Amino acid sequence: MSIVNGALYIVATPIGNLADMTARAIEVLREVTLIAAEDTRHSGVLLRHFGISTPCLAFHEHNERQQTESMIERIQQGAAVALISDAGTPLLSDPGYHLVRAAHAAGIRVIPIPGASAALAALSVSGLPTDRFIFEGFLPAKSAARCERLQALRRETRTLLFYEAPHRLLATLGDMAEIFGQQREAVLTRELTKVYETVRKDSLERLRHWVEEDPNQQKGECAIVVQGAEAVSDQVDADTDKRRILEILLEEMPLKQAVGVAVKISGEKRNRLYQWAVEMKDAGK
Repeated sequence: MSIVNGALYIVATPIGNLADMTARAIEVLREVTLIAAEDTRHSGVLLRHFGISTPCLAFHEHNERQQTESMIERIQQGAAVALISDAGTPLLSDPGYHLVRAAHAAGIRVIPIPGASAALAALSVSGLPTDRFIFEGFLPAKSAARCERLQALRRETRTLLFYEAPHRLLATLGDMAEIFGQQREAVLTRELTKVYETVRKDSLERLRHWVEEDPNQQKGECAIVVQGAEAVSDQVDADTDKRRILEILLEEMPLKQAVGVAVKISGEKRNRLYQWAVEMKDAGK
């Protein structure tokens, strides 16, 4: 193939099984001027396996901003540069965003060399809806921040896709079960394409219990696919908010006064709010 000089190649590499390396990716990596690798030691194993001797430069989250300017200059001078991550498709929870953005701003051609992706592999085997989904990458490491993010996604109707570190997997499944609901369907994928590959579909609570009982499932790279929430109509959603307002008011004032204030706040009909108020009072008894 003919390499385009003065271009940036975004090259996908295997996520585990080396047989998933594409012939085009091998050829590009052999022919470019320079390979920007997230971890040159890790990628060196892959490159040696395929007989690729192209010079490598470390390009990771800690030096991306510093390296981007010099790499753009090299490409503008005619170099062909390939960006690879430790595994899979670059930029998906991996470095490269600033480089690609700078390349576009400089008018540099950016060429994709597609291949393996843990996120799409997990989605494809999940048995959950794939027509609409969102990729959330890694959740925050600290529990409070993680729960806050999950709360924001609680009503999301699209299929949810996450990466997670093995030492946080059990805690994350527990938080998901607590916030999304124990019976929400999900799929845990682990070590995809590798010897100990796992694909297990179950409720969040049963997945959490299974991982807790089997420490081996708390090892290796994980992707979690979670079914989206059931769609709630705008009217049902609005009624929930109105009922919550009424509930709070009833805790602070008599029934008729609470209904009157709720009418002013919500604009809902008095008769309907009064009926809700009576039901709430009866339920309280």
